[in-house]
Parts: sequence; C-alpha cells; structure tokens
Amino acid sequence: MPCTASKEKNTAAYKVKSLGRALDLLDVLTQDEQDGRGLAELSRSIGLSKPATYAILQTCLARGIVSDFGEGLQRRYRLGLALARMGDRAIKNVGLIDVAMAELRKLSQDLQLTSRMAVLEDGQAVVVARVDGPGAVRFDSALGRRELPHCSAVGKVLLAQKSDAEVRVILERLGMPQRTTKTIVQIPRFLRELGNVRLGGFAIDDEEDSEGVACVAACVFRQSKPVAAISVTGLRGRNFSSRKNDLATAVIACAAQISARLG
Repeated sequence: MPCTASKEKNTAAYKVKSLGRALDLLDVLTQDEQDGRGLAELSRSIGLSKPATYAILQTCLARGIVSDFGEGLQRRYRLGLALARMGDRAIKNVGLIDVAMAELRKLSQDLQLTSRMAVLEDGQAVVVARVDGPGAVRFDSALGRRELPHCSAVGKVLLAQKSDAEVRVILERLGMPQRTTKTIVQIPRFLRELGNVRLGGFAIDDEEDSEGVACVAACVFRQSKPVAAISVTGLRGRNFSSRKNDLATAVIACAAQISARLG
C-alpha cells in the first residue's frame, strides 16, 4: 500500500494543473449540444475564478478548440471545430494502424528488416507504427518522431503525392538541412527525385538521413487518397543495394494490401 501511495505521489508531480483545468472545462462543454455555457457557469463548474476561467477560454478560442457566440453578458461558449478535426484524425489513424500492423509484421518477418508507417503532418513525416525485424538492428524511430521529408523515404513518397508547387512551399518553410553527404539540399534536384518516385511507385533514402542506413517506402491509399507511407529500413552495407528492387516490390505489394483493406 505505501508503494502505491508513493507511485501516485510521483505521478501527481508531473501533472500540469492549468492543463487539467482546461480539460475539465472541455469536459463540461461536452455536456451541451447547442446552447453552450456562460463564463460564470463555467467558472463554477470547474472551481476557478472568472478571470482564470476566461484566460483558459481565450487560449482555447485562439486554437479553435472552443468557439463562442453572443455579446457581453450573453456571450456563451461551446466546443470548437478543431476538436472535430482532431477526433476525425484520431479515428482514421487508429483504424489505419489496426489494419496496417498485421501487414507490417508479415513484411518484417519476410524481409528480416524493420518496417514502419508514417503519416504526413504539417509537411513532416510522423512515425505512427513500427515493427522491428527478427534480430534486426534497432533504429532510432520512436513512435511520434517527426522526420524532415527531403531526407526520408516515407517523407519523399508522401510529398510525391502532391504537386511540385505544393512541395516547393513545404520545403521552403521547413528548410532542407544537410544530414549527410548524400542529402539532397536543392529544391530543383529534389523535385526531379519526386518525378522518379511517381514513376516507380516507391522512394529510396540512400544514406540521406543517417550514414549507413537505407530505406525503401511506398504510399498507402484510402479510397484513392494518400493517407500514409510504409517503409523498410536496414543497414546499407548488408546487401541492401543489391536487394533494392526486390525490397521495393515487397513494400509496394504490402502498401497495396493495406490500401485494399482500407477500401
């Protein structure tokens, strides 16, 4: 029993009170459908002063998590559309991961390589699923990790689904830092690379993000719309180059299987 109390005490030390209050406020707003709630009612519900509650509301309003209507004393608050977008994304990602994991396990087993899945978020590739190959070298690709798209296979194949004009805007915003001597750092050259990706249906990271590490990736579609990319990763020196075409064929087939299951 003392151990449990100690654990709870340690956990409590990491809780952010202001964030907890904001979540409490959102929980109260979920109980309303159309009418919303006023400032005084919300402050009573979450046990905060009006100024403190108002500050939380303004922060949530700025991010679209809460919306408001009315003026003065009649001003009321309700849940914002940003939550709907987050919820929709969460549902799609959960369904996507559930469908993909079995195929990724089979891919890793067959190729003896680490397989991953990533989605494009704000121009960057975000890792959402991963399966380590049997006895494979462990790579630094934790879930939630963001990767710059110009030097990752998953990033390339996801950007290849966009127009050159859209890609240019993304690259100009994110930049193209040189990670290794093989990293492509010129936009025109990178756009030519994407042209090859579109033709072949797969992308290669040939030691462009990390020396000695190579990846092959292909795109996953849901109802003809690109939703993710899957890849396999290995050490380039272990016959990776000679297996490139075979790996591409396997990854493309796996991506097609996931796409088919997604409809």
